[in-house]
Amino acid sequence: MSKVSPYGSWKSPITSDMVAQSTVGLGQVEIEDKTVYWIEMRPAEQGRCVIAKHHPDGKTVDVNPPPFNARTTVHEYGGGSYKANKGSIYFANFDDQRLYKVKPGERAKPITPETQLRYTDLAFDNRRGRIMCIREDHREESRKRLTQS
Repeated sequence: MSKVSPYGSWKSPITSDMVAQSTVGLGQVEIEDKTVYWIEMRPAEQGRCVIAKHHPDGKTVDVNPPPFNARTTVHEYGGGSYKANKGSIYFANFDDQRLYKVKPGERAKPITPETQLRYTDLAFDNRRGRIMCIREDHREESRKRLTQS
Protein backbone atom coordinates (compact mmCIF):
# COMPACT_ATOMS: atom_id res chain seq x y z
CA MET A 1 0.00 0.00 0.00
CA SER A 2 1.37 3.42 -0.89
CA LYS A 3 1.08 6.48 1.29
CA VAL A 4 0.32 9.92 -0.11
CA SER A 5 2.14 12.83 1.56
CA PRO A 6 1.58 16.55 1.10
CA TYR A 7 3.84 18.29 -1.42
CA GLY A 8 7.41 18.72 -0.11
CA SER A 9 6.94 16.64 3.02
CA TRP A 10 7.86 13.18 1.72
CA LYS A 11 11.09 11.51 2.85
CA SER A 12 13.62 10.77 0.14
CA PRO A 13 16.20 7.98 0.44
CA ILE A 14 18.60 10.26 -1.48
CA THR A 15 20.31 12.88 0.68
CA SER A 16 22.15 16.00 -0.42
CA ASP A 17 25.33 14.52 1.11
CA MET A 18 24.99 11.44 -1.12
CA VAL A 19 24.66 13.61 -4.22
CA ALA A 20 27.54 15.95 -3.30
CA GLN A 21 29.96 13.14 -2.44
CA SER A 22 29.40 11.36 -5.74
CA THR A 23 29.72 14.41 -7.99
CA VAL A 24 33.10 15.38 -9.42
CA GLY A 25 33.34 18.92 -10.79
CA LEU A 26 35.32 19.35 -14.02
CA GLY A 27 36.96 22.47 -15.40
CA GLN A 28 40.01 24.26 -16.83
CA VAL A 29 40.42 21.93 -19.81
CA GLU A 30 43.71 22.36 -21.64
CA ILE A 31 45.32 20.57 -24.57
CA GLU A 32 49.06 20.35 -25.16
CA ASP A 33 50.11 18.43 -28.26
CA LYS A 34 47.84 15.35 -28.09
CA THR A 35 47.51 15.30 -24.30
CA VAL A 36 44.37 16.59 -22.56
CA TYR A 37 44.44 18.05 -19.04
CA TRP A 38 41.61 19.15 -16.76
CA ILE A 39 40.86 19.93 -13.11
CA GLU A 40 38.67 17.57 -11.09
CA MET A 41 37.17 18.96 -7.89
CA ARG A 42 36.76 15.85 -5.73
CA PRO A 43 34.32 16.10 -2.82
CA ALA A 44 35.43 12.68 -1.55
CA GLU A 45 38.91 14.23 -1.03
CA GLN A 46 37.59 17.25 0.91
CA GLY A 47 37.19 19.25 -2.31
CA ARG A 48 40.80 18.82 -3.43
CA CYS A 49 41.39 20.02 -7.00
CA VAL A 50 43.33 17.41 -8.95
CA ILE A 51 44.92 17.96 -12.34
CA ALA A 52 44.09 14.94 -14.50
CA LYS A 53 46.11 14.05 -17.60
CA HIS A 54 44.75 11.92 -20.44
CA HIS A 55 47.48 10.46 -22.67
CA PRO A 56 46.91 9.76 -26.36
CA ASP A 57 47.27 6.03 -25.55
CA GLY A 58 44.07 6.21 -23.46
CA LYS A 59 45.66 6.21 -20.01
CA THR A 60 44.50 8.84 -17.49
CA VAL A 61 46.60 9.77 -14.44
CA ASP A 62 46.58 12.33 -11.64
CA VAL A 63 49.31 14.95 -12.00
CA ASN A 64 49.35 16.50 -8.51
CA PRO A 65 49.38 13.86 -5.76
CA PRO A 66 47.95 14.52 -2.28
CA PRO A 67 48.26 16.78 -0.43
CA PHE A 68 48.68 19.17 -3.39
CA ASN A 69 45.47 21.02 -4.28
CA ALA A 70 45.62 22.92 -7.59
CA ARG A 71 43.59 25.95 -6.67
CA THR A 72 44.39 29.65 -6.45
CA THR A 73 42.74 32.34 -4.35
CA VAL A 74 43.64 35.30 -6.57
CA HIS A 75 40.76 37.80 -6.63
CA GLU A 76 39.47 35.78 -3.62
CA TYR A 77 37.63 33.34 -5.89
CA GLY A 78 40.40 31.76 -7.93
CA GLY A 79 41.12 31.47 -11.59
CA GLY A 80 43.45 29.59 -13.92
CA SER A 81 45.35 27.50 -11.41
CA TYR A 82 47.59 25.48 -13.74
CA LYS A 83 49.25 25.43 -17.14
CA ALA A 84 51.00 22.72 -19.15
CA ASN A 85 54.21 23.58 -20.94
CA LYS A 86 56.58 21.20 -22.75
CA GLY A 87 55.49 18.17 -20.73
CA SER A 88 55.71 19.92 -17.34
CA ILE A 89 52.79 21.18 -15.31
CA TYR A 90 52.93 24.43 -13.35
CA PHE A 91 50.23 24.96 -10.72
CA ALA A 92 49.23 27.08 -7.74
CA ASN A 93 48.87 25.04 -4.55
CA PHE A 94 45.89 26.05 -2.40
CA ASP A 95 47.53 25.69 1.03
CA ASP A 96 50.49 28.00 0.46
CA GLN A 97 49.56 29.69 -2.86
CA ARG A 98 53.06 29.03 -4.20
CA LEU A 99 53.65 27.96 -7.79
CA TYR A 100 54.98 24.44 -8.29
CA LYS A 101 56.43 22.60 -11.25
CA VAL A 102 55.90 18.88 -11.69
CA LYS A 103 57.05 16.49 -14.39
CA PRO A 104 55.66 12.98 -14.88
CA GLY A 105 57.18 10.60 -12.34
CA GLU A 106 58.83 13.38 -10.31
CA ARG A 107 57.93 15.22 -7.12
CA ALA A 108 56.41 18.69 -7.35
CA LYS A 109 58.98 21.42 -6.70
CA PRO A 110 58.16 24.98 -5.60
CA ILE A 111 59.33 27.67 -8.02
CA THR A 112 58.17 30.71 -6.04
CA PRO A 113 59.22 31.84 -2.55
CA GLU A 114 57.35 31.28 0.70
CA THR A 115 55.56 34.59 1.05
CA GLN A 116 52.07 36.05 0.81
CA LEU A 117 51.88 36.25 -2.97
CA ARG A 118 49.20 34.59 -5.09
CA TYR A 119 49.42 33.59 -8.76
CA THR A 120 46.96 32.81 -11.54
CA ASP A 121 46.50 32.68 -15.33
CA LEU A 122 49.96 31.51 -16.30
CA ALA A 123 51.34 32.03 -19.81
CA PHE A 124 54.72 30.99 -21.19
CA ASP A 125 57.23 32.89 -23.28
CA ASN A 126 59.34 29.89 -24.29
CA ARG A 127 61.52 31.92 -26.61
CA ARG A 128 62.72 34.03 -23.69
CA GLY A 129 62.41 31.28 -21.05
CA ARG A 130 59.93 33.02 -18.79
CA ILE A 131 56.52 32.62 -17.19
CA MET A 132 54.04 35.47 -17.14
CA CYS A 133 51.04 35.55 -14.83
CA ILE A 134 48.81 37.64 -12.63
CA ARG A 135 50.34 38.07 -9.16
CA GLU A 136 48.53 39.45 -6.14
CA ASP A 137 50.61 40.83 -3.29
CA HIS A 138 49.20 40.19 0.19
CA ARG A 139 52.36 41.06 2.13
CA GLU A 140 51.97 43.52 5.00
CA GLU A 141 54.43 46.07 3.57
CA SER A 142 52.47 46.10 0.31
CA ARG A 143 49.23 46.85 2.19
CA LYS A 144 50.90 49.68 4.08
CA ARG A 145 52.06 51.27 0.80
CA LEU A 146 48.53 51.09 -0.58
CA THR A 147 46.94 52.73 2.44
CA GLN A 148 49.55 55.50 2.49
CA SER A 149 48.97 56.44 -1.15
